[in-house]
Amino acid sequence: MARPLANQAALRPDCAQCFALCCTAFGFTRSADFAIDKPPATPCPNLAADFSCTIHDRLRPRGFAGCTVFDCFGAGQAVSQRLFHGTSWRDNPGSAPDMFAAFRVLRQLHEMLWHLAQAEAVAYSPDAADEVRHLQAKVREVAEGDLGTVLTADVGSLHLQVGEALRWVSEEVRAGYLADGPQRNDLAPGADLAGANLRGSVLCGADLRGACLIAADLRGADLTAVDLLGADLRDARLDDADLSQALFLTEAQIAAARGSLSTRLPAGLKRPDHWIPSPLSPAAALPVPPSQRKRLDSPEC
Repeated sequence: MARPLANQAALRPDCAQCFALCCTAFGFTRSADFAIDKPPATPCPNLAADFSCTIHDRLRPRGFAGCTVFDCFGAGQAVSQRLFHGTSWRDNPGSAPDMFAAFRVLRQLHEMLWHLAQAEAVAYSPDAADEVRHLQAKVREVAEGDLGTVLTADVGSLHLQVGEALRWVSEEVRAGYLADGPQRNDLAPGADLAGANLRGSVLCGADLRGACLIAADLRGADLTAVDLLGADLRDARLDDADLSQALFLTEAQIAAARGSLSTRLPAGLKRPDHWIPSPLSPAAALPVPPSQRKRLDSPEC
């Protein structure tokens, strides 16, 4: 894709127009991603009166890395401003249960629309493209409906239909790469590739839908036409990797990984602020203080 998809542009979060729904509706458990336990439907203790985060600029060092990788796909502002007309759960506490429930549903619907936008752009056959457009209209009708429509949506059924359409498009796109030769047996949907050494690998056309790639070394790998729908990329090394034409990738997956300025991303995906500069980037050309210099014969990290 040469440029960001227009249908995805409207699915980006605008936190200034949201009542911090991601900080309230969902709960989390104390872990490597969250420093504390928080039950669902309760405000995070770091939430300010104006719905901003009091530790936003230091979430990772304070143990809230999970917050930095969350993406509501624009559901937050849609619920806050369209469904609840700009009246917050603080101003009207009685609205909180429905507001939080609507957010949980609409986020899923918007994520489906995000993936369907790419599917429409890369689908080969007219039949597949028609099915994708049909589902786009079907999901959008629910997502743009009133509060009752959103709360009673059959999300499970829509998930199944969208999943099958994405699989159809994925198989079409990957077919040309799979015909080039045999694929590795361990590259499969749902594969456990945690910590796998895939550095420099040519993975073109692989189906890694739902695969566990936690801490996998993908530096310099070519992931052209690799289906990454739902793949877990937490702490995966993506320096110098080419994901510019990977299928069904989200900013949340990218933000959970480790990359650099040399990582090639699909058009429209934002490079995470916490990614380190590439060794060949201009920033790396600056003089290094003696106290930070590393011996040339020291082992590579």
